[in-house]
Amino acid sequence: MSRTSPHTHHEGGQVSRRGLLRTAGGLTAALALGATATATTAGAAPATFTHPGMLHNAGDINRAKVRVAAGDDPWLSGWNKLTANSHSQSTWTPRATATIIRGGTGENYPQLYNDIAAAYQNALRWRVGGTEANARCAATILNAWSRTLTTVTGNADRFLAAGLYGWQFANACELMRDYSGFDLAAAQEMLVRVFYPLNNQFLTGHNDACITNYWANWDLCNMASVMAIGILTDNAAKYDQAVTYFKSGAGNGSIQHAVPFLYSNVEGYDLGQWQESGRDQGHTVMGMGQMGALCEMAWNQGDDLYSYDGRRFMKAAQYVAKYNLNMNVPFTTYTWGTGQNCAQQSQTVLGATSRGQVRPVWAMLHYHYGRRLLLDDKYISQMCFSVAPEGGGGDYGTTSGGFDQLGFGTLMYAK
Repeated sequence: MSRTSPHTHHEGGQVSRRGLLRTAGGLTAALALGATATATTAGAAPATFTHPGMLHNAGDINRAKVRVAAGDDPWLSGWNKLTANSHSQSTWTPRATATIIRGGTGENYPQLYNDIAAAYQNALRWRVGGTEANARCAATILNAWSRTLTTVTGNADRFLAAGLYGWQFANACELMRDYSGFDLAAAQEMLVRVFYPLNNQFLTGHNDACITNYWANWDLCNMASVMAIGILTDNAAKYDQAVTYFKSGAGNGSIQHAVPFLYSNVEGYDLGQWQESGRDQGHTVMGMGQMGALCEMAWNQGDDLYSYDGRRFMKAAQYVAKYNLNMNVPFTTYTWGTGQNCAQQSQTVLGATSRGQVRPVWAMLHYHYGRRLLLDDKYISQMCFSVAPEGGGGDYGTTSGGFDQLGFGTLMYAK
């Protein structure tokens, strides 16, 4: 499904999509949007939250279900990738514990990210394939953690754990929220008690460090957790906190800090330098997944952060994709303050480490920009199809980087 339309530079402002998301997959809604759409109050949460309404809406789920049942590709290839994953089996046994430690001594956080991947993947198998055994497994995993976990701790990395595993756990819960064997109330209570305070503490205090000390991903995963918890608990204040931070937050996760430099018409395409591009490509591609998750959740609640500020995120994704496809991109020296005293450091060249690393982040972005919006997303598209079908946790190694995103975008986003 290659994109052959001529590239254009439509950089229009955002439009309101609230109330248009009841159509299958949101595709009809996106195509129906015109210049006459009425803008909503900036940063205002929906009067009524859409459920399921995080990474997947009802249309996404129904499309995957119908297409897989019909044996259509690429959905079937994505489904086969899901069912082959060891985390997707209904025999998975949770290892819930009261205290999760990331960073420092006694680290045990792989127990949590492996169980979240298993819960999410079993939930997907149930929603798409209708298998009760997978629903029971997902509910068992989520219930165990909801009723057991009391603390997420460690060194500064505890904030990464709180962000990443907060939004991921909430997403698995969102898929299961209507299942009779799932204790939604316990999950909501645990996320608000254990995860949200750390998310909020990081976004408001940044571990008492210089505001620019922490990379964009640290903000982004915590923003995504706040948004996901807001959606799961129908809490408008939390949802608005995440949207507002995306637009105007002081840290590196807000859109203008995450994409500090823009380049117009580079070989016909607008590009945006990512905040971590001078660091390495593993973390840079991770950023595509974290900001992508935030934008997709907002989209399913009626807020188009994907197009905010002249589609600034798309320009960054094009930049990151192009470089990781082994093509050249421009680079502007990036200078920032570190530690508690904001001692300056600079990066003068792109960080080539992990260049070309595969992470399951591109399907979400291509099927939004290239298929929902019908834009020419040349480099994003090439990355998407070069790594398809996307897997998820367990398909990209055993370390935490392979679990930074939930994955399975080919199955759930192909259009």
